[in-house]
Amino acid sequence: MTDYAAMYKRLFNLTTDAIAILQQAQQDTEEMYVASPEPDIMVLESKKLEDDE
Repeated sequence: MTDYAAMYKRLFNLTTDAIAILQQAQQDTEEMYVASPEPDIMVLESKKLEDDE
């Protein structure tokens, strides 16, 4: 007979492990973003075409 309780416990435990891994990855990447230097932002002038004059 199939042991449904054991199947459920395994599924539950592995699912919670996967969630914890994803949460840790999100926290790690958020910390990387916060620790990164500010980007150099510059406004670029657009070139006007001769037909637009």
